[in-house]
Amino acid sequence: MVRSSWRGASPPPEDAPIYAISAAAQLAGIHAQTLRQYDRLGIVTPSRTRGGGRRYSMRDLDMLREVQRLSQDEGVSLAGIRRILELEDQLDALRSRVRELSDELSRERSKGMGRVFAAAPDGQITPLRPGERVTPVRAERALVVWRKR
Repeated sequence: MVRSSWRGASPPPEDAPIYAISAAAQLAGIHAQTLRQYDRLGIVTPSRTRGGGRRYSMRDLDMLREVQRLSQDEGVSLAGIRRILELEDQLDALRSRVRELSDELSRERSKGMGRVFAAAPDGQITPLRPGERVTPVRAERALVVWRKR
């Protein structure tokens, strides 16, 4: 029987740290020592109780299953899995930033503004007011977004 620390009336949120290591191991079909190794390597890092006990969320369990799939079915090493997970986190962050910029661009376009923002060669985004100009840089290294009037 799997026991969790969740006591709510509704299903727990996906990221609620509710499963002790024994329950998480059983639900993920992985030995508890393997979970401890993944934690030591930083592959799947569960939340901790005040006493230091590990508490896994449903999101952690999904991640554990994916790690097992990559390891057993795809033959990826643990170092490779860690790198894959890091790159997926970076990709998620970049997608979020693209959404933010797209939303900002949509808001600015709805205001009828011309130039909205500029990107510096180092990747920094600078919002611009109507009529404001950017400091000239080499054209192949800069991005300026214009709107036809």
